[in-house]
Parts: sequence; C-alpha cells; structure tokens
Amino acid sequence: MQQLQAIKIGILGGGQLGRMLLQKAIDLDLHISVLDPDEDAPCRYICKEFFHGSFTDYDAVYNFGKQFNLITIEIENVNVEALERLEKEGVKVHPSSAVIKTVQDKGLQKEFYKKNNFPTADFVLIKNRAEISEHASLLPMMHKSRKGGYDGKGVFVLKKSADIVNAPDVPAVLEHLIDFEKEISVIVARNENGEVRSFPVVDMSFNQEANLVEYLYSPSSVTPQLENEATNLALKIAESLSLVGILAVEMFVTKDGKLLINEIAPRPHNSGHQTIEGNITSQYEQMLRAITNLPLGETTITKPAVMVNILGEKGFEGKAIYSGLEEVLKKDGVHIHLYGKKLTKPFRKMGHVTVTSNTLGEAIEKANYIKNTLKVIA
Repeated sequence: MQQLQAIKIGILGGGQLGRMLLQKAIDLDLHISVLDPDEDAPCRYICKEFFHGSFTDYDAVYNFGKQFNLITIEIENVNVEALERLEKEGVKVHPSSAVIKTVQDKGLQKEFYKKNNFPTADFVLIKNRAEISEHASLLPMMHKSRKGGYDGKGVFVLKKSADIVNAPDVPAVLEHLIDFEKEISVIVARNENGEVRSFPVVDMSFNQEANLVEYLYSPSSVTPQLENEATNLALKIAESLSLVGILAVEMFVTKDGKLLINEIAPRPHNSGHQTIEGNITSQYEQMLRAITNLPLGETTITKPAVMVNILGEKGFEGKAIYSGLEEVLKKDGVHIHLYGKKLTKPFRKMGHVTVTSNTLGEAIEKANYIKNTLKVIA
C-alpha cells in the first residue's frame, strides 16, 4: 500500500467544505493543494499550496490536476472534460468524472433515478421558459435549472400560470410540488475496495426564504423501518454509480410514509456537519478514508446533536462582524465553526454551530438560543 504521505491530492474548490476536509487531512498528515477562483477562499491559508484559478476552466483544471496522484472535489460545478483527460492519463479522480457529470446536471440526475427505478418526484425536462406552459398540469411545480444551481440558487416555485413569466429562460427540470412530511438526508461512503458505510439518517429544516438548510437534527425522528429503507436506498445509489468517496442523498418523506429522492451530492455536505462532534467518524475523515482506499470508520452517533447554519443577516453587506459570539460560547456543548469568509451578505453561509447534549430536546433549545443570539452583520 502506498504511504499516505506520498499521495499528492488536489481539491477543486476552496470553500468551507474543503476547509473542513483540510482540517481533518492535517490530522492524517495528508498533503493537499487547492484550486479556487477566490484569492481569499476559506482554504487558502491552511492548504499545502493554493492555486488561484477557475475550477470550471479546462486549462486551469487540467494543468492543476496533472501535478497530483489524486483529484477530488468540494463542489460539483467543475470542468468535467479536463477530468476525463486526467483519468485517461492515469490520475485518479474520486468521485469519477462520470459521477460528477451526472450529478452536476439535474436533468441527468433525474434520468439516472428513472433508469435505475429509484423513487423520485414526477418530472419533465424542458429546454426553455416557453416550454413550461406545455406542462401546466404539473402546477404547482418546482423549476430547477439543470446546471449551476447551488445552495438554493436556481430553484423556483411556480404556483400558478402567472408565475411562469418570472421563471429563468434556461434548460430546466420541472417537478410536481411534493406535499411532504419532512426532509431527511443519508450520507454513505464507499472506497475502491467496495467497502461501504452509512451515517445515521438526519432530519433537515430549511430557511424557506433562502431555500437553505437552517437546522439539522441527529438522530432523525423517522421510524427504524424508514431509516433502514432510506439507508438501503442511498447505498444502492452509491453502488449504481460505482462511487468512490462519499455521497449525500436528500430525500422527501411523503405524508403517506414513502421516500422520494430529491438530490444527491458526491462530496461533503451540509447535512453532515454535525458528524464532526456528534459521530465517531466525521464525514470529512470518512471521505479521506474512502478516496485513499483506507478502511472506513465507524459512524455511530456519540451524542444527540443539532446543527444550525450561521447565515449573513438580511440588510448587511461588507466586512463580517460576529455579534453575540461570547454569549453563545457560555453555553455547554457548543461547537463553533467559522469559515474564514471576510465579507458577509444576506444568507451567505458564514459558519455553523453544532450543539451536543444528553437529549435532542436540550440540544434544540440551545440551538434556538444560538440562532437568535449569534448574528453576522457588517
């Protein structure tokens, strides 16, 4: 087996997910470099070497990638053609270019579910806004841009025909709006040897205005039977993709107790942040184990946990100021993660806080206090 220290790893993307991946990589003495278009990216000052460039540009990705044994991602919106060339030249790419190509296009994602008989909401693919009216029977519906959507961007709710004129004029997926009970997420990991592990299911609560995860609850309140169904479904998806790495699978639980896949992400995910303090192995360590083909770690929950995203406050834009930080730190079981972003703007993810406690109820109470106390202003 190749020594870990001899593996030269490059990450496409230098945001907060990459930052938390690097923090665990330091513990394993892994040497990781980063490519990102933001000169002040959160990863810049803790990676081995920082390369300033666009991860969507063919030449930038290829010239960056050919220096390493292994390339991975912390965002799907990367240049797949360059990754395909790197794979042909012997560079390992985990997740593979084929997986990334499928996931970065929501239309291809939906067709993948349909082809493999994975449950998902009814959908149609359209080329432009003019085609929406042909599918008015789906109203109320979700309009999801096929490419470029991230952190709630590119997703619109069309409740009635009059809303169609406001939809983006881009290729998109139209989905019938699901009347769901709750949203859950399962993260699974798979290494080159085919070993798989799953993390316990978590419940997600969204900020409706920004369409971003606001709270995360671990353990989930779903029944053991539904948890098993969700876990098995996520594992089947990972196997169908021949995934190497980790995969977050977001699902709806319908009012009649059925599961429908919403989206997948083959990278660290917001729905796994609480694993840093709340599980034996974090999603970040598990991803590093998976892509370097190490044995996968135990994922058992160690304590009930609630994660709350710290978003930039409405009405503030500029140099970030964290109001209420000292008050929050007076609470027991509070774990603060600030992402190193210098500038704030409304709903920008600036950090997260995980609260661990003896009971989920206690953790929820503290998380609500944190949400009302810790504010990012300018």
